[in-house]
Amino acid sequence: MPPVILPGPFCPSQHLPSRLFRDINPSMSDRTPPVCNYEGSDYQQSFWEQGGRAYEDAAEAIALRHLLPSGGDLLLELGAGAGRNTPRYQNFKRVVLLDYSRTQLEQARDRLGDAERYIFVAADVYRLPFVDRLFDAGTMIRTLHHMSEPVKALAQVQRVMAPEAVFILEFANKRNLKAMLRYLLRKQEWSPYSPKPVEFAKLNFDFHPKSIRRYLREVGFKIEKQRTVSHFRMGILKRKLPTRILAGFDALLQWTGAIVQVSPSVFTRARVVKEGSAMLGETFFQCPACGEAQVGMGHDLTCGGCGAIWEYRDGIYDFRVS
Repeated sequence: MPPVILPGPFCPSQHLPSRLFRDINPSMSDRTPPVCNYEGSDYQQSFWEQGGRAYEDAAEAIALRHLLPSGGDLLLELGAGAGRNTPRYQNFKRVVLLDYSRTQLEQARDRLGDAERYIFVAADVYRLPFVDRLFDAGTMIRTLHHMSEPVKALAQVQRVMAPEAVFILEFANKRNLKAMLRYLLRKQEWSPYSPKPVEFAKLNFDFHPKSIRRYLREVGFKIEKQRTVSHFRMGILKRKLPTRILAGFDALLQWTGAIVQVSPSVFTRARVVKEGSAMLGETFFQCPACGEAQVGMGHDLTCGGCGAIWEYRDGIYDFRVS
């Protein structure tokens, strides 16, 4: 696997064919941003299990333990992939795993099994197929860096979150120590201090922490905590030191994210600010094409508003607009 040149999460454009980067509906490209599709990718195996990322995985687990609520009824995992983080949400009665790639969800289902507490949904984050105020918690980890329009994506997340719901967002930080040093030595052109996101590869973005905080506030989130993660993301350190030692050092530094953010990865805990109450009742899904509520689960759904048919096959709902 080629190395990741710049700090930040895995860059699939270095490994996947260009056909996976596409607009989900060309006729609506003015409203629907392009989607990064991991269909057919062995990302879980090649990047996490065989790619020397045990330290990053352990550091993220520590951050989640500090930021997750003590429990809840329904959590939405955005960009769930093959379910790497899903077992860390054991204190929730049900977890919805959402990813644009069906094959990633198939891998997640194989890993997690057919337990009723897991609901697998193939969909686009810009068109979430859920009714308003449904979830009492949500996570988006190593996913926002694929969003060319992060505010639009985060607005959709806020829409489906119940009042006072907790949302944990991880983002790739452009203002990290390595980027600042490279900029100082004139080895990179883009400034780590600029608030504008930098697209270092196709549909791969690093964000400034101040911009992320502004995005969250704009769409109706109140930021409660920040933790910096993966402070020691260097090949030589990961080769020389045991994972538990590096993760332990990372745990000692993560709290500093409340003061300054200079690590390649930042976790933010935010709370939804909106009036009203959580959605109660049997209605769960809504049509991503027209917004009509969809009644029922466990079978194909036919939208009464626009006639679209949303497939349910092998335990996976498919709400991808095509």
